[in-house]
Amino acid sequence: MKIAVDAMGGDYAPEEIVKGALRAAEANSELHLLLVGQKERIQPFLSGSCPDNLSLVEASEVVEMGEHPANAVRKKKDSSIVVATRLVKQGDADALISAGSTGAQMAASLLGLGRIKGIERPAIATVLPTAQGGKLVLDVGANLDASPEQLCQYGLMGSVYAEKILGIPKPRVALLNIGSEEGKGNDLTQKAYGLLKNAPLNFSGNIEGRDVPFGRADVVVCEGFVGNVLLKTAEGLAGALFEQIKEKITSTALRKLGALAVKPGLKEIAQMMDYAEYGGAPLLGVNGISIICHGSSKSKAIFNAVRVARECVQIQLLEQIKSNLPK
Repeated sequence: MKIAVDAMGGDYAPEEIVKGALRAAEANSELHLLLVGQKERIQPFLSGSCPDNLSLVEASEVVEMGEHPANAVRKKKDSSIVVATRLVKQGDADALISAGSTGAQMAASLLGLGRIKGIERPAIATVLPTAQGGKLVLDVGANLDASPEQLCQYGLMGSVYAEKILGIPKPRVALLNIGSEEGKGNDLTQKAYGLLKNAPLNFSGNIEGRDVPFGRADVVVCEGFVGNVLLKTAEGLAGALFEQIKEKITSTALRKLGALAVKPGLKEIAQMMDYAEYGGAPLLGVNGISIICHGSSKSKAIFNAVRVARECVQIQLLEQIKSNLPK
C-alpha cells in the first residue's frame, strides 16, 4: 500500500510532517510512504538516509494558505497537493494526506479525482470526542450550503464510515436541528428529515447541539457552515474549560495538593479531546481516499492520519460507499 503525504502543507511543514511520516514508516513496514514536496526543504529533516519504505517525490511549488484554492490548484500544476492527488489518480498511490489549505485539497480532489457516482457534493467527516467516545460529524466545512438530498447522501456515507472505520455496529444517524421533534427546523432540515427517515440507514431523528457532546448519536449530519461552527465551538470550549480548571485547581497550596490526585484523570480527558489522536478527516464523496488534517498538525497527528488512510484503503471504503448508495 502506498500513501502520498503532502510534506509542504501545514503550519509546521515540512519538519513535523516529515517526522510523522518517518514514525509511520517505521511502525508500518507493509506501507510505502511517498513524501511529496521540495526535496531541498525535506531532506534536512530525514537525518540521514530514508527508510526503505519511504521515498521522496519532487514537487517544486507550494499552495500558500492565503491563495484562492481553485485558482492556485489550476495554476500550480507542480504544487505538492496537486502532485499528491495526481499520484492517487494515476494509481501510483492508494491515498493522500495533507495538512495544508483545506480549500486547495478539496479543489485538487474534486478536479483530480472527481466525485463518486450518486454523490452531488463531498463532505468533510470529522471525529468529535464525546462522553461516549468519538462520534462522526459531517459536513464540517466542505460545502457551506447543502440541499436535502445532499444531507441524505452525507448520512449514507457517514453511516458506512462509522461502521467500517469507527467500528460502530448499526450507527445511529441523526440530523442536527433546533429541536428533537419531527417537523422542527427550517425548510432544509424538514425536507432532509423525510429523506433520511426513508433512507437505508439507522436514522434516529433530530439531535440538538447540546446532545452532541453526550454522544447521543453516532453520526451527526448537517451542512458545512453549521458543522464548522459546531466543531470550532467545541474545540474552543474544551480549551477554555481546561484553562479554567488548571487555574482554579492550582490557585492555592491546598488545591495544588488535591490537583496531584486528579492529574491522571485530567490527562486522560485531555487525550480524549486531542484532535491529534484522530489523525485526519476523510473527504467523503470524492473518487479516492483524501485525508484532511488540521492545519496545526504535528508529527502525532500525521502519524495517526496515516493510520486512518491505511484503514480506509484496507476496508475498501470507496467500494463500501458505492455499494450502499441507492441504485
